[in-house]
Amino acid sequence: MFANIGWGEMLVLVVVGLVVLGPERLPGAIRWSSGALRQARDYLSGVTSQLRDDMGPEFDDLRGQLGELQKLRGMTPRAALTKHLLDGDDSIFTGNFDKAASATPAVDAVASAQEAPDEPVRPPFDSDAT
Repeated sequence: MFANIGWGEMLVLVVVGLVVLGPERLPGAIRWSSGALRQARDYLSGVTSQLRDDMGPEFDDLRGQLGELQKLRGMTPRAALTKHLLDGDDSIFTGNFDKAASATPAVDAVASAQEAPDEPVRPPFDSDAT
């Protein structure tokens, strides 16, 4: 729940608590807040278990649909475009076309079948056009 709060932030909270509440009321405030958090957690787990009992197997279906919705919430326009229109090939965005070329072995076979000419081939020159 508080995964983003580090030791530095905790120290700042304790110092602010000492300044605001004073050393005599701080332990009581910590006990009260931890009790309130524990009680809220118990209420939430009770609601979850009651919903699971009332809904039965439909609760798991609902959780699955909510999980899919959560995946869609985190999808950026670029990720949606890559997934649905480009079949997961993001080489157009990254510029890494090696992955796309290796995914098409037929093109590699045709390219290796053609031999490189010994001397460069010049395009035809039209004197009337210039």
